[in-house]
Amino acid sequence: MQSKTKREINGITALYCRLSRDDGGDGDSNSIANQKKLLSKFAKDRGLGNTKHYVDDGYTGTNFNRPGFQQMIEDIEAGYVSVVIVKDMSRLGRDYLQVGYYTETFFPDHNIRLISVNDGTDSDEGEDGFAPIRNVINELYARDISRKIRSSHRLRGNAGEPLSPPPYGYMKSTENKKKWIIEPEAAQIVRDIFRMCLEGKGNETIARILQERKVLVPMAYWKSKGLGRGGTQNQINPHKWSKGTVAKILANQEYCGDVINFKTYSKSFKNKARLENPRENWRIFKDVHEPIIDREVFEQVQELVAKTKRRSLKKKGEEKHLFSGMLYCADCGSKLWYRTNTNNNDIHFYSCCNYKTDTRGTCETRHYIRADAIEEVVRLELRRLASFLQEDEEAFVTLLARKSQEDLKQEKKMLESELQRCLARKEKVSLLYENLYEYSVSGKISEESFMEMSHKYELEKMELKTKISEIQARLTNMGSQEKNHGHFLAAIRRFMEMDKLTAPLLRELIDHITVYETEGTGKNRSQRVVIHYRFIGMLEYPHTDPAYTADTRKGVAVKYLTQSA
Repeated sequence: MQSKTKREINGITALYCRLSRDDGGDGDSNSIANQKKLLSKFAKDRGLGNTKHYVDDGYTGTNFNRPGFQQMIEDIEAGYVSVVIVKDMSRLGRDYLQVGYYTETFFPDHNIRLISVNDGTDSDEGEDGFAPIRNVINELYARDISRKIRSSHRLRGNAGEPLSPPPYGYMKSTENKKKWIIEPEAAQIVRDIFRMCLEGKGNETIARILQERKVLVPMAYWKSKGLGRGGTQNQINPHKWSKGTVAKILANQEYCGDVINFKTYSKSFKNKARLENPRENWRIFKDVHEPIIDREVFEQVQELVAKTKRRSLKKKGEEKHLFSGMLYCADCGSKLWYRTNTNNNDIHFYSCCNYKTDTRGTCETRHYIRADAIEEVVRLELRRLASFLQEDEEAFVTLLARKSQEDLKQEKKMLESELQRCLARKEKVSLLYENLYEYSVSGKISEESFMEMSHKYELEKMELKTKISEIQARLTNMGSQEKNHGHFLAAIRRFMEMDKLTAPLLRELIDHITVYETEGTGKNRSQRVVIHYRFIGMLEYPHTDPAYTADTRKGVAVKYLTQSA
């Protein structure tokens, strides 16, 4: 590792700025422009050159999966950064456990000098004993802001004010932001979608028609109008509609003129993921804005969709096959879907769900394989495994052990490193708790703050204790790989007894199967099938690999090759 002096001369001085919507009440002091100006001047005054700004504008401090922050972490791990400067520690984050990890473990491990301007702290000047307490206070601030926002949302939602952005087909009124008005161009597409559904067209067919008409998908449409919306911004094909998007539009009751609040919720201020709320918890306000779809038409579509779903579920139940969910495309990594030939219902096959002709996907080839063919190939391979086990069990067990030895070594190294980090943090938390008690006795913090923060430390100690026990148990049970091998051998022996494939047996033995595209023509057609076994992965053993040949189509024979052929 480079010395600190050398790294500060050659490394980047990272100026990290963050602003969330929750910080809006702080005025200009927390603006990105102000933070940049403050940090640049601070670095210049102290002779810290080679500065680079890392910015997250509009990101909450309780979530560390921010693009600017993650880019800074990547640069640190690559050895490019020597100093990190923030306006104050709340800019780094408002989750005291995560902030504590970066300030007390990650930055020191990477020889990073951390400076918090307004807090007056510099890691080069020694440890700041009050920093952990400050981090807890920052998190309490985020919790309080979240509580106030949730309370405000409840009040506005129960009053009938729309809490979500207007759906595709509507826009906010320029005169009243709380009112939705029809956007004619998009509204006409919505009407077309409902009309095509009533005509009997399926969602995939509707999506294909819209794509052929070069209709922009909602996200691309909003972007073309300069309207910012959450979600994937850079679509490869802005005209590629999905059947899921069509289904979502057809199920949207807001098109009848209604406002529906509380359809989703989040568990806590730290977890921003939106979860589906039970329908009984929704608040529905009818006829609030001008409808795009007549209520009668909407109800007809819902009945039609419900019937289609019932037929689809019944069909799926009938068509469930042994290898459903186990086959993957070797080229794009997508799953292979189980299908039935439309002209001959006795022929069942798998093909890539991302094939561009079937599903308007990106995969160039279909990766077609007959269901009876893959079943026979797997049965053949398992017979070969069984024969190998029967002929030389000692050699077979040795092969399994050698295959997994390297994986075990890597996992053990990772677990031991994580264990040391947790033990060090547990010791640190104990020390922090002692310091907190001294602050309480000396009157530096109130009794209420002491109780709040001591509870935090107790929770962290319990979490660390649980995690340490789990890691130690995993290390102790490293020998369980032999146990897994034992399960694997027992499953092969069960197959030897009945020589029959069943779903439970397959899932005991096989993790997944990779299917390649057929190669060659005529009599030279062949297809490679790679089986990845559980606990082992691909298994190559010193036996000649036979190939299975079958007629996948009338007059067309295909030779199936295994991974070691």
